[in-house]
This record gives sequence, C-alpha cells and structure tokens, in this order.
Amino acid sequence: MKNSKKTKIMLVEDSQNLRLVLKDYFEMMNYDVIDFGDGEAAIKGYYKGCCDICLLDIGLPKKDGYMVINELHNISPELPVIFVTAKDSKEDRIKGFKAGCDDYVTKPFSTEELLLRMEAVLKRYGTNSKNNILSKEIIFEFGNIQFNYSELKLIKREKIFQLTRKEAKLLKLMYDYKNKLIPREIITKEIWGESKAAMGRSLDVVISKIRKYILSEEDELPKNIITDKEKRDSNKPCYEPKVEIINVHGIGYILRINE
Repeated sequence: MKNSKKTKIMLVEDSQNLRLVLKDYFEMMNYDVIDFGDGEAAIKGYYKGCCDICLLDIGLPKKDGYMVINELHNISPELPVIFVTAKDSKEDRIKGFKAGCDDYVTKPFSTEELLLRMEAVLKRYGTNSKNNILSKEIIFEFGNIQFNYSELKLIKREKIFQLTRKEAKLLKLMYDYKNKLIPREIITKEIWGESKAAMGRSLDVVISKIRKYILSEEDELPKNIITDKEKRDSNKPCYEPKVEIINVHGIGYILRINE
C-alpha cells in the first residue's frame, strides 16, 4: 500500500520475538509502528489520534486484551482494532467480536494475511483518505472556554490546562448532555466501565479538578457583584458564571452553560 502519509499501527503483543518480527515487517511495508508489551503500558502510552489501527493480543499481562479494547474505545470509539491471538475457539471469536474488534486473527498466522486483513479494515474506515476522521481535531467552544478533546486541553483566557484522559472524557460527556442532569451511575459506567471502579470519591475528585479549571472568574468580578460565597443581598445582582458544574447531591451533576 502506497501512502503519502504513513499509516500508524499500535501493536500490543507480550511476546518480544513476535512483536519485533511484526514491527520490522510492517515498517518494511512502509507503516509506522508503536509497540507495547503489556496492556497497562498500552493504555498509558495511548492518546487520541496517535495511531490509525490497533493490533491487539488478548492474553496480555497486567491488563488483558478485553480490558484494553474497552479502554481504547472509551477514549477513541472510532479506533479500529484487530485481535491477534492464540485463542481460537468459536466461543473466543464470538467474545472478541462482542468486545468490539473489527477482525479476529488466530496464531499462528501469515504476516501477509494479517497485512491484507488490516488493509481491508483500514479501507472500510477510510483511514487513508483525505477525510480521515482519526486525524481531525475535535474542539468544542462554550461560554468563554475552548475544549480541545483531541489534545486533552482546556483553554480559558489564553491559559491552557492539560487534562487527563478521564477528565477529558468526563467533560465531553457532560458537554454532550449540557444543561441536563447526568446521574452518577451513568457517568461512572461511561468513564470507568462499571460503577464499582469509581466507588468512593474518585468521581468527585475528577469533578473537583474540572471545576477548578472552568471556574476562575471571581477575581475579575465588579465589586458590586456578589458570589455564591457571599451573603445574598436583594439590592445586588447575583453572579452567574458562564460555565459551571452543579452538584445535585447524591444524584448526579449538571454542566450548566449560561450563553
């Protein structure tokens, strides 16, 4: 395949020998390859747009392939993934496709066949076209905030805040449902995969950090304006920030945008 811009492959395989063989082969075929030896390293090293397709083993240390594909698709729902695995039963294949893979290749395999299968998936996604959705920036603007979801950045008055993946995912989720109440159960399932993973104060901590990024206006308020921290006075107007996160105690959160 001839590309004006090299297609980038994310290769996650715990066998070092196989990983090096595949890396050398795909680079020889004019692809860029980033590789990882375990699932945890793959998730930590991944960021949106860093690759066009993922070749993913299932039997990985630390985090298996099912955990990895779930987390990858939470970050980048459009990322194509091919399972490359020794698990070859009918039940394993069904489980793999239910997990969200685009193709399922069992070991041992021909590198040429893997290449052809990968190119077929890339063709379906249009990854090598000029309209490649994976290379586009996803930017939202609301209130006095610019939110670059692709680069995990929140920009306010030329000040840039670098977000974690969970912070960015949570802010995007809240923006998608702006001015509406999102129950805690929905948030934890969408961001952590299951509510048990976010028990305790995990969600509240992430919300608190996002709130600090977006609520930094009070130092610039006119003196005749009061804030929520001050005693209400019917003779003074109440301050309403352009963007705020409201906590509905015990139920959920609202991203309120006052346009």
